[in-house]
Amino acid sequence: MSIIEKAAGKIGSGAAQSSAGSSHTQDASLIENALNKQRGSQQATPFVATPVEPIFSAPGSDADVLEGNSQVQSINLARLHRMGVVSPDAEKSQIAEEFRIIKRPLIANAFGQGTARVKNGNLIMVTSSLPGEGKSFCAINLAISMAMEMDRTVLLIDADVAKPRVPEYLGIHADKGLLDVLQDKDLKLSDVLIRTDIAKLSVLPAGRTYKRATELLASAAMTRLVEDIGNRYPDRIILFDSPPLLATSESSVLATHMGQIVMVVEAEKTSQEAVREALSHIQSCEVVGMLLNKTTPTPGADYYYGYYGSYGK
Repeated sequence: MSIIEKAAGKIGSGAAQSSAGSSHTQDASLIENALNKQRGSQQATPFVATPVEPIFSAPGSDADVLEGNSQVQSINLARLHRMGVVSPDAEKSQIAEEFRIIKRPLIANAFGQGTARVKNGNLIMVTSSLPGEGKSFCAINLAISMAMEMDRTVLLIDADVAKPRVPEYLGIHADKGLLDVLQDKDLKLSDVLIRTDIAKLSVLPAGRTYKRATELLASAAMTRLVEDIGNRYPDRIILFDSPPLLATSESSVLATHMGQIVMVVEAEKTSQEAVREALSHIQSCEVVGMLLNKTTPTPGADYYYGYYGSYGK
């Protein structure tokens, strides 16, 4: 049985054990033991996170230079809280605890905490098989949760260029973004970047629609942009909210740049066939995690995040 089949099978069994939440429930739970399969290894080994040495971006650093001309917009934290999103000013909540667990192996892989550092591990794509599974919700929660780390900064990129949701969720306004930077050589990233009043969280909107978006994302300009933002700052995590894998071709192109992929699966709705097919589109990424979303929590249950890497090409 291939790793893809195992991953899809585990998703199916995990979903079968929990009942679906209501249409308004977006709480995320985790499945399977955290595993990190290294390149060339035939056996998955348990992943254990260890504390990280702090790395702070001091005033006047490159981060300030890049974002110096960017807009600053406020996020309505009370609205986020009502929507069930992690809010930095809220008291301890279940959703916050769940995303703390989700982010730990991602951060560890990105910065080599307790395991070998994953190549381009700070470039993380959040996607799903089909529309409506909650991948934008999960991407935003991950971004805010990671931005709450003492020694990390986060850039959330809305790469779902056909149906961008990040500005709507956060309540921010954006005219230009990623696609505009890729098309216009004179447009700087700092001209379209949005700095939020959530400390250490910046947002790069999708930008204006473009009929050849897939070609833009596959262009040399995109490769240069990803390499620049991925390597410029040692403490930065870049999260991409990407389109569903089976809805457009953009996600498959984005996957070629990623070090880690989080694939959101809707409990008791997404079929194993859809999961298998979606996974086959992202074999270029060595580390793929699955996040089971919209589940009914089981009292006393532990939450886990499953990694399936090195697809055995």
